[in-house]
Amino acid sequence: MIYLYHYFDRRTGPFRNLSDLPQARAKDILDAIRAKQEGFASQRDGAYLARRTELEQLAREMFIKKGGKPIRTVPHYMVAEACPWLLTWYREADCMKIPITDFDTDTVSFTYGDMFPTFSPRVNDGREYRYKVYRYEEIVELIERYGLPQRWNEDGRYGPERYIEAQVWSDEPIERYIETHGQR
Repeated sequence: MIYLYHYFDRRTGPFRNLSDLPQARAKDILDAIRAKQEGFASQRDGAYLARRTELEQLAREMFIKKGGKPIRTVPHYMVAEACPWLLTWYREADCMKIPITDFDTDTVSFTYGDMFPTFSPRVNDGREYRYKVYRYEEIVELIERYGLPQRWNEDGRYGPERYIEAQVWSDEPIERYIETHGQR
């Protein structure tokens, strides 16, 4: 069974999603993060939010074409299995772990690697998982074939994929876990 992990900074709490905010507010928050020069998000450039919006729409459309049933217009972000590297992204790192069996898999899509390099025109290595979104059953097959990137590419020397990203297109069971764990 696969577990989905969500990494976050304890100071702000889990599932704080820039995509849930109006663009101007999201930009202000990203600008504040960049000004602090703290954590991985501070390295994101000015084009980040527009590209993120574009990729989220693309992933949602591709997921629907594969029979996915997203409820949210933007996803919550998680990763398949633990990825210790993501703990380095935050000053006061923490994570939540939720078994995939708690999710309706019709509301969870996956990319083999982060969505940004997966859909980047600059990454032209011919790997079969570029420019693709997967359903749960498909990502399990891909993991059986290639393994977890966080195991074979822990330091990023073999390409941009360092984890399998899960795009969760529903608030369930996330809201329940946040309530149970006293977060937010």
